[in-house]
Amino acid sequence: MRFQVRVVMFDLDGTLLDTAPQIAEAANRMLVALGKPMLPQAQITTYIGEGVQNLIKRCLTGQRQVEPDAELFARAQLLYHGFYANNATDSQPFAGVIAALQQLKAGGYRLACVTNKPEKFTQPLLQKAGLADFFETVVSGDTLPKKKPDPLPLLHICQKLGALPAEAMLVGDSETDIQAAQAAGCFVVTVPYGYNQGRAINVATVDATIQQLTDVVDLLELPALLKRG
Repeated sequence: MRFQVRVVMFDLDGTLLDTAPQIAEAANRMLVALGKPMLPQAQITTYIGEGVQNLIKRCLTGQRQVEPDAELFARAQLLYHGFYANNATDSQPFAGVIAALQQLKAGGYRLACVTNKPEKFTQPLLQKAGLADFFETVVSGDTLPKKKPDPLPLLHICQKLGALPAEAMLVGDSETDIQAAQAAGCFVVTVPYGYNQGRAINVATVDATIQQLTDVVDLLELPALLKRG
């Protein structure tokens, strides 16, 4: 049975926008304020994708499983949020992003953005980058009780836009996106220029991989991507 893809969802960090420079700057300003050494941007970039709390914890401890001191973590959160609020909107779209969204919108696809970034950062970022008007709905990391890799944000978007999960596709840059899409029953396409915590995407686990976002327009015309099974 074939399903026409009607909804295309996009991750934000590392897919639509290159947010790593601003995130790293805010994180390092936080570390300096706490009397801790700065970290290379490349290292901080590997912490992106699992939500801001995880990013701050990793910057403080260097490890995913180690919890920082509660008082230190609370102070770090306040500092990071303050610093990031000052520079977040300096992030720029990756090549081909605006052209791809324009083509998809003109083609009648319903577009959504789904990110683990807090809503207070998501909306200003999309507005400043000129992307906000492309999306019918935006789900941030604190919009719902659960975030990616849980399928809830994707299922919420499908329900809101009146589509079956098999009529939707997620374009992302990480294993977090892949897990969320597969759990929801949506197609998943990845870009190679994103972050994915510094690891290469296992292309065997996705429906397709594209070099830049404008390539997704052609993928949607391929029958192989319009069915499951």
